[in-house]
Amino acid sequence: MKLRSLTLDELTIDDERSFRHVALYDDLKQVLRRDGYRFRVPEGEASWDRVVFLNLTFWSQSEQGDLIASDRLAADVVAHVAWHHLAHRALTAASAGAPPSAEALLLAEAIASAFDLYLVGRLLGHAPNAEFLATQVPAMAEAAEAAGLSDDGFEALLESVSADPERAFEDLRALLFDVTTALLPCDRLSRAAEVLSGFDAHRFAPLLHHYELSNWILSTRAPGPPPAPDPVARAVDAALRSAPVSLAWLEQRWVRPPAPLPVRAGTPSG
Repeated sequence: MKLRSLTLDELTIDDERSFRHVALYDDLKQVLRRDGYRFRVPEGEASWDRVVFLNLTFWSQSEQGDLIASDRLAADVVAHVAWHHLAHRALTAASAGAPPSAEALLLAEAIASAFDLYLVGRLLGHAPNAEFLATQVPAMAEAAEAAGLSDDGFEALLESVSADPERAFEDLRALLFDVTTALLPCDRLSRAAEVLSGFDAHRFAPLLHHYELSNWILSTRAPGPPPAPDPVARAVDAALRSAPVSLAWLEQRWVRPPAPLPVRAGTPSG
């Protein structure tokens, strides 16, 4: 498979009109533009299933960037990729350039995936005909039904997400991070089942399997003893939990960080 390397401006972004009222979406898009983020696209036709398999299984942040099936990209994927890019940049810098830990990878995926739910909440009342909702909501409904949630219960869940998308983002982000970091060291099926059952009372528990957590766990587990907790990832997680609005915290520090203060003449820069 021969690959082309394309910038965001060389791609056609689908369904973007549905996101025009979400200011943070445009900020995330500009991050990828500003940083010159590049996507890899097969030359000629390529199976969508094969592209997804390769991207999820053999993706590496050091080998920019995401593999996509064609030169068309859904707007929600732009945001998802941007969050991964920002998380890698911020967590790597805070770890003095060390490769991202398992917990750092799980935190990044939790942020990116929870933002999808935030977008659902923002679009339900403003762009009900969005292509994103047409694919995302039925998939979420299927997962919720399989988990035992009634149709009325799912409708109520969506209403709560639409009423407060920012709260929904943080609740799901924290849940995804808690579940995956608790499952990561499990070496027995019985222990993993016990861990999962401990989250059954969470309002977003019926959506857990929508996010295919097995891929997260398998991609971050390594032979040998369980990895030690990552203090950098844990510090960001704690800051997000304590922030009045965690998305605002991320926006201020990751998406639009303050410019460094100018160095006056004769003043040491260090």
